[in-house]
Amino acid sequence: AAVARETKHIRLGPLVYLLPLYSPLRLLEEIAILDHLSGGRLEIGIGRGVSPYEVGYHNVDHNKSREIFIDSYRCIMAGTSGGDTLTYDGAYHHYRNVPIVLHPLQRPHPPFWYGSSNTTGATWAGENGLHFVANGPVALARTNIDAFRTALAGRGSALIPKPEFRGGTVVGVLRYIIVAETDEDAARIARPALEAHLASLNWLRLKHGETGLTGRAKVPAGATYDDLVREGTAIVGTPDTVNHAVAEQVAMLGVNYLVTYMFMGGMALTDALRSLRLFTTDVMPKLAAL
Repeated sequence: AAVARETKHIRLGPLVYLLPLYSPLRLLEEIAILDHLSGGRLEIGIGRGVSPYEVGYHNVDHNKSREIFIDSYRCIMAGTSGGDTLTYDGAYHHYRNVPIVLHPLQRPHPPFWYGSSNTTGATWAGENGLHFVANGPVALARTNIDAFRTALAGRGSALIPKPEFRGGTVVGVLRYIIVAETDEDAARIARPALEAHLASLNWLRLKHGETGLTGRAKVPAGATYDDLVREGTAIVGTPDTVNHAVAEQVAMLGVNYLVTYMFMGGMALTDALRSLRLFTTDVMPKLAAL
């Protein structure tokens, strides 16, 4: 809501709302209000939650979280059907004749996105026609994107197409990106920032005695800064270095959307703003050609 107030043109939204932690009715109201406040510029990212510990703190059984997620999504779709009441009887959510007073400005609803690091979620997203963003190492991202594309092809098209993207469907990837005048200076900024970021991501699972980096409870990325760079999850260097690395990944993954994570850990604001400026002036213009 705050970003919508300060802007006029950019589209905006969460990536993601964790549906197992929300009342679908509350989320339906939130979506409608935010879509009107933004003048129809809202995008909706949804997911089920990667951490069994965090959803567990909310008294949600992680082993059932996918079932709850799917039930919540179906309920939300029923609530955006255009009717003036919501009646829904699912495995986890039940509503009968609930008045739906406010509908989204975008009809029938804003575009929905799904972020995933596994083929099960990627396949579900494709089958349901959502826009898709992958993360993790290049090889893992490619596997998940391939699963999404196969499922989407069986469906035929996106639920809410976005014609500004080729094919009408967003296929994106998330990458940490830090830019500086030299590769050495970029690494100087990025290494401690990403190490601190990884420590935060891993803190809760280590607190619970989990080790290693495979499985649902773990982070789908390397354990160190060097791992992130080697796997392609982090792209660090001069504008030329970054442009080359992004172009390589676009060619390998076939993505048409890039989610950039540019400010993390203990980065100094001056370093972050300089990185953003270099990315804006020397990287973005070349990305448009990809």
